[in-house]
Amino acid sequence: MVEARLERPDRAVGSDFSFGKAKGMVFPRTVLVGHGVLDDLASTCQQFGFPLRGVVVTGPKTADLAGNRAAEILNANGFTARTVIAHEATGAEVERVAVEARQLEARFLVGVGGGSKIDITKLVAARLGIPFVSLPTSAAHDGISSPRASLHDAESVTSTPGAVPMGVIADTAVIVQAPYRLLASGCADVISNVTAILDWRLAVRLRSEEFSSTAANLSEYAAQEIIDHAEAIKPNLEESVWIAIRPILVAGIAMSVAGSSRPCSGSEHLFSHALDRVSRRPSLHGEQCGVGAIMMMYLHGGDWRRVKNALLTIGAPTTAQELGVSNDEVIRALMLAHAIRPDRYTILGDNGLARDAAERLATVTGVIA
Repeated sequence: MVEARLERPDRAVGSDFSFGKAKGMVFPRTVLVGHGVLDDLASTCQQFGFPLRGVVVTGPKTADLAGNRAAEILNANGFTARTVIAHEATGAEVERVAVEARQLEARFLVGVGGGSKIDITKLVAARLGIPFVSLPTSAAHDGISSPRASLHDAESVTSTPGAVPMGVIADTAVIVQAPYRLLASGCADVISNVTAILDWRLAVRLRSEEFSSTAANLSEYAAQEIIDHAEAIKPNLEESVWIAIRPILVAGIAMSVAGSSRPCSGSEHLFSHALDRVSRRPSLHGEQCGVGAIMMMYLHGGDWRRVKNALLTIGAPTTAQELGVSNDEVIRALMLAHAIRPDRYTILGDNGLARDAAERLATVTGVIA
């Protein structure tokens, strides 16, 4: 991994002004995107100087798609790689995979799968103190390259710091085989950056929160790229994966720059996490964030129709019915959202929305009928 450490001396030359700030930022060293780049896995690991013993963390379905192939490539090129099948991203599952990887004497990890498998891998890598490579088989959200992981336990979803991947290998020929809904969800997740940044700027004004213009600009750039190219993002088209995956990766890097999920997670994410709690059958994370962004942009007084039209063009949900949740669940999620992370100030404020305000918001924006 490349670590950029920005430092200043405690005392400036020729001045009695003291300044002792320091901040470390860790980024992926190598990012490979394109057709057939899975074949470069072993050579990439060799370039990193990885020890010979590794573990591929993958899922029951993604093992057949790319996980087993990743292990074969490593084993054919001098490495000794074993495969560990992971399931849902819970604290217990992270612990189980960590124990198994330790027993296999893993010196590096390769996370192969969707968001949950890569999230598990980055947390296990952090726990064991070893590097890992991110090899996504879908692009359902912006966690492919970020240092944050989501854990889904019985009654909550938590965003937890994990390891930054040393390398990201995004094979468009693999990702295009995933259901298009997953790619559309990833695009919706990145589009929702537009309200996350508005919330962040609001927190700076009202709560004097620390702000990174670089992280904000990266996040806004990623969202704008998806919105500007929405018409080119279509099912069963590898070129669409190529167009979408780069902004998704940039969004993850924005979080590395900020040292938190702030550039890509605001009130729209709080709505999504609240919907996970109140809904009997919650939808995909990115889909829910996209719908949340429509409503939160309305609260900010911004162009919510532009957000909605981009989602419609891509084929992502814009209504409760398309999410597969009830009107009442949307309203309850809006009322609960402010309490999900009290430390994260957003347009929802400290007290949240009353029921009549939540219902009016969802109705005006067409999320409920």
